[in-house]
Amino acid sequence: MLSRVADSLYWMSRYMERTDGILRMLKISYTSSQDDVQEFSWLPVLKIFTFLKEEDAQVLAYNTRAVLQFMVLGKDNPNSVLNIVTLARENGRSVQDHITKEMWQCLNDFYHTIRDNRLEEWLQKEDPISILDSLIIKGMLYFGTTDVTMARGESNAFINIGKFLERALQSADILDIKFSNLHYEVDKVADTAYWKYLLMSLSGYELYLKTYRGGFEASNVVAQVVLLEEFPHSVIYSVNRLHRYFEKLKNEGNTAAYNHIDFMIGKIRSRIKFSTADSIANEGLHHFLKETKSGLLNIGNSLSQQYFACS
Repeated sequence: MLSRVADSLYWMSRYMERTDGILRMLKISYTSSQDDVQEFSWLPVLKIFTFLKEEDAQVLAYNTRAVLQFMVLGKDNPNSVLNIVTLARENGRSVQDHITKEMWQCLNDFYHTIRDNRLEEWLQKEDPISILDSLIIKGMLYFGTTDVTMARGESNAFINIGKFLERALQSADILDIKFSNLHYEVDKVADTAYWKYLLMSLSGYELYLKTYRGGFEASNVVAQVVLLEEFPHSVIYSVNRLHRYFEKLKNEGNTAAYNHIDFMIGKIRSRIKFSTADSIANEGLHHFLKETKSGLLNIGNSLSQQYFACS
């Protein structure tokens, strides 16, 4: 496969996974804002998904409609849904021979939906939940279509590598920012709603209730989001899938590059797999997550250099 094709497949998938994460976080955060109108701030969302300076983020932090406009349709926001869906579509268009017709139709449909001129007015005047839900469904249609129509070859491997690398980074980022509000004190008490909305933003609330019967505890939240292999949005689940799909790229022509990145994935995978909630707390949650994110970003950089011919 040509490196530019692999690069486009990888970034198409990363952008679509990021879109899903942003939309879900916006939906859950808006719901949370309605429960706590006086104290709620959009600052954590802006820290996770934008590149705004602290002072610029503070200007938006308490203006719900402005945040929604900026995060969904902001043309001057590189990480707005509008901009990253556009980038995903551009990457998909350049590799139409390597994805299915149904996938391309999903991407194209999402692109035209997010560019609908009426969307800006709806976000200002209508219920944001229904609008965000409709966009989330567009993304889910793309993910489902990809799963049931793509052949399990190299193209599918690069798509899933991008997807799970992006997901692992998102889960670590969300956990890091949310715990920063508690100054990373795992034993510090937070109200039930705080943990509920954190888990809902990762689609993990129902699983938590089924897994941990004793109520909400910070250590259990860390255990689920980082260590629970059955949770699709846990860091370890994503790293395991990253390893699984990267293995499909092994061949005799790229042994050195493959072994280098395989070692990096194995190192971070082992570090997480043999950690516990207690060992993470002893090390320091922020330090653990920072090292994890750094390792994941290094994997992404190495993929760019070794497989996508990007310096």
